[in-house]
Amino acid sequence: MGAPRCLIALLACLFLVEEVEPKVEFTNFKCTSLDPKFAIVEHCYLKSVNRTYKYLALKINLLQKPVTRIKVNGATWKRFNGYKPSLYNVTIDACKFLKNPKSNPVADYIHRLFRTYSNMNHSCPFNHDVIIDKLPISFVNNQVTAVLPVPPGDYMFQSHWYAYDINRATVQVYLTIF
Repeated sequence: MGAPRCLIALLACLFLVEEVEPKVEFTNFKCTSLDPKFAIVEHCYLKSVNRTYKYLALKINLLQKPVTRIKVNGATWKRFNGYKPSLYNVTIDACKFLKNPKSNPVADYIHRLFRTYSNMNHSCPFNHDVIIDKLPISFVNNQVTAVLPVPPGDYMFQSHWYAYDINRATVQVYLTIF
């Protein structure tokens, strides 16, 4: 007699418990031009339109076009008493990668986080400025929590952009996963 009541009580509790979904929030965004004669950062910011619509925007003006050789070093960092290297540190030839995105699954995953909202979706040469236009946190949230789940914590994604083997810019995206 007692076992069925316990089972019913357990099932009732399960129906009352709200399902908690992971959530991603941008916490900071930094872009730095290391060679102002080659490229300048026109804008690099996070914007909170309201409680549910937040986005990231970036525009880097390339001053020496066309750019035909680009390498990108991307690394993930997790905050443990300061930011420590976490899981990935990858350097790719961006021109080769953009011709064949499936050649590097890690770079492809990171590229898919912003590709739809960017003009960085073709192979070299780049004859235009680099733009990420209104990348919404809701899109990133889906990619980071549903497509490839990432454990909760504070993270930084840092990228170094090399043109002709010279480090020209760095971009850092800070986010929290709840």
